[in-house]
Amino acid sequence: MQRATKQRRGQKADVELDGRPDEETAAFFNAKPPFRVWLRLLACANLIGNQVRTRLRTEFDATLPRFDVLAELDASRRPLTMGELSNRLMVTTGNVTGLIDAMEDDRLVRRVPHPSDRRSIWIDMTKEGRALFNRMAPAHQMWIDDILQQMTRAELDLLLELLGKLKRSCRTS
Repeated sequence: MQRATKQRRGQKADVELDGRPDEETAAFFNAKPPFRVWLRLLACANLIGNQVRTRLRTEFDATLPRFDVLAELDASRRPLTMGELSNRLMVTTGNVTGLIDAMEDDRLVRRVPHPSDRRSIWIDMTKEGRALFNRMAPAHQMWIDDILQQMTRAELDLLLELLGKLKRSCRTS
């Protein structure tokens, strides 16, 4: 459903085109701005994530965590340890272990002995994993472009700058 912006009590509130306020605005309109920003960030992340998850499942029979692993391996241009993967994915090593087990069973990744540390294992993308990622990545980019199409380049640049400031604030608080 499309949204519009409506002025209420000196504040802007997002409303659906039928005039009803969106869910987080309706529930927390009088909350302090930091709380409302947090709710809006969660809502946007969930909306985008749900669309991407659905499209990955429908078009590639894949999950977002699998896409994320392949994307990290692609971006690194080298195998990664389980610890490096868990740090990049911002999840525990235990979460990554089960995911890698399943992806290895499906021949998307493989475990490779670390050349200088016998206690460590590298995770590398297989040819099958690379082929799948090479099909998914352009589609993923197109989905994100589609989701954000109503924002101008200037708005996207400003949002990116503000989110960077927020990220730095989160790390220092």
